[in-house]
Amino acid sequence: MAKMVNKLATKLAKLPGAEAQSEWDREGSPDGEVSTKPADPATAGLAARVQLMMLISGLTTLIAIAAVIGVISYRIYRTGGSGAGPSEVIVVLPKSARVVSSAVAGDRIVVTVEVGGSTEIRTFDAKTLKETGRMRFATEP
Repeated sequence: MAKMVNKLATKLAKLPGAEAQSEWDREGSPDGEVSTKPADPATAGLAARVQLMMLISGLTTLIAIAAVIGVISYRIYRTGGSGAGPSEVIVVLPKSARVVSSAVAGDRIVVTVEVGGSTEIRTFDAKTLKETGRMRFATEP
């Protein structure tokens, strides 16, 4: 078992990255002397490839963030800002009328009104609050 461990340790010591390079060896050797050994060409090539991959992934991330910001700003611009501000509309109903129900359907507000025994449905645009339609129901004589 000890022979296998020694054999493995000697093989690991011969690998290119087994010794500390000058840029990583901040402490220096035990006697206080800093190593100025140049980096191995294989290690330098690997470091260059890693830097290139990091550059590519950074640029890809930057492009993705720019695309998301572009889509958000386009949608805000297309809708005309953050939306319509608060508005107040007064709808005048006849004296005997009463609102039976109201609902929202898509971009319309639907109000059911009872006027003098007959039923009326009025629709309003949700953004502008202008009346877009009126439907009256009456009974046959």
